[in-house]
Amino acid sequence: METKGIILGDSLLVPCVQELAKAPITKVPARYIRPDQDSPIISSLPSSMPQVPIIDMARLLSQDSVHSEVEKLHRACKDWGFFQLINHEVSCSLLKKLKEETQEFFKLPLEEKMKFGQKPGDLEGFGQAFVVSEEQKLDWSDMLSFITLPCHLRKPHLMPKLSHPFRDVIEEYSKEVEKVALKTLMFMAKALKIEEEEMEEMFSNGLQAIRMNYYPPCPQPEQVIGFTPHADGSGITFLLQVDQVEGLQIKKDGIWIPVIPRPDAFVVNIGDVIQIVSNGEYNSIEHRAVVNAENDRISIAMFINPNLGAEIGPSPSLVTPEKPARFMRITYGDFLKKYMSKELKKSNIEQYYI
Repeated sequence: METKGIILGDSLLVPCVQELAKAPITKVPARYIRPDQDSPIISSLPSSMPQVPIIDMARLLSQDSVHSEVEKLHRACKDWGFFQLINHEVSCSLLKKLKEETQEFFKLPLEEKMKFGQKPGDLEGFGQAFVVSEEQKLDWSDMLSFITLPCHLRKPHLMPKLSHPFRDVIEEYSKEVEKVALKTLMFMAKALKIEEEEMEEMFSNGLQAIRMNYYPPCPQPEQVIGFTPHADGSGITFLLQVDQVEGLQIKKDGIWIPVIPRPDAFVVNIGDVIQIVSNGEYNSIEHRAVVNAENDRISIAMFINPNLGAEIGPSPSLVTPEKPARFMRITYGDFLKKYMSKELKKSNIEQYYI
């Protein structure tokens, strides 16, 4: 079938890790062994290790507490680049349905999942992203990813071909996350003291993409990485954990810190775009996923981005003679194509410093 829509990057086709893990195997194939990475097993964390801040959307929306919660949001974005969002108004029943349908997809036989497989020359679909050479080390994970908004950029062989229950719940979830994401961005604008209209114009009719990540158990979890350390090229990312299996780790002050997910909270993180817009006030933080020997793990990331034609650069209201612009300006479409066409890495943003 013809692949319509936009092509944002390319990724080589690789074997399904879920099938590899089913074999079963006792040793990990060499291409998945990652001696180049920090150990995924964290052996010594201080008992007083701080956790990712919790932000309450209900407090942001209340006249009585908005000021203090916006200040808390500002500190979370500035000091951590991550926070967990509670009371976000996306219904628990919708989240439950999405989790169930995602689990059912990854239970499908391989031939059924491969109906949604990546096509040569495209990133979207079932497979693994950011694989640009045959020598490259691989992550211990599979994914299903595609554009959800705007509707005209959806590939006809992906979201429209999912089972009706799965497609319908993603459709509803896409709209609900868009609402809460735009509210969150407006509060970030308030915290940064930039014009809300500026943020609204950049993200209205923006590009939204979903990625469902499946991390199978691994017989040698200390040898592999579930998802390579990286910073997101999005505006902001909303991550929903399908189960309570830990796996997400963020790097703060040189230490990998596990994120303990709260049930039905979103783990939200700052992407490169907001780092640029905030002129470096907020940072896009390096993070990774690790795996374990007993349990699989599933997470659902929703990437909230500007529209492809939007020009991104430091907000004019944050640029002063004392604080000049730190980043060049570029259209988001060009920025994203550069990001998606390379091997995933810790940081993508240095090339945009002035």
